[in-house]
Amino acid sequence: MSPTAPPPRHAVSPVTLFHDGHCPFCQREVAWLERHPRRDRVRLVDIQADDFDAAAWGRSFDAMMGRLHLADAKGAWFVGMDASRALYAVLGYRRLVGLTMLPGLAWCFDRGYAFFARYRVRLGNWWQARQRRQEKA
Repeated sequence: MSPTAPPPRHAVSPVTLFHDGHCPFCQREVAWLERHPRRDRVRLVDIQADDFDAAAWGRSFDAMMGRLHLADAKGAWFVGMDASRALYAVLGYRRLVGLTMLPGLAWCFDRGYAFFARYRVRLGNWWQARQRRQEKA
């Protein structure tokens, strides 16, 4: 969470979610979001699209590739696990978000997200290879 951003559970919709369109995990999440009944609360932006310019959003491409970014309707930015929290809050899962913010649990979720973000490309490649093997079996 940035110093001036509200707590993630108070993010204001519609939000803009910046995702890596080449990431298999991100692709699954985006597919789920596109079918979600509250889809109108989320604008999806693929940072891998040819016409995407991170600088136009005041961010660097490398930073956006490194961690999930979300901007809410009031211009507040949420990064990393807080971006996930803000996303799920505007989709109506505020109680779940609250659980991820409890003392002790927040640390676990934040570290878990940091690990995932760091290794998501490798994990995604492994997961895709595993899926292909299962399809052949």
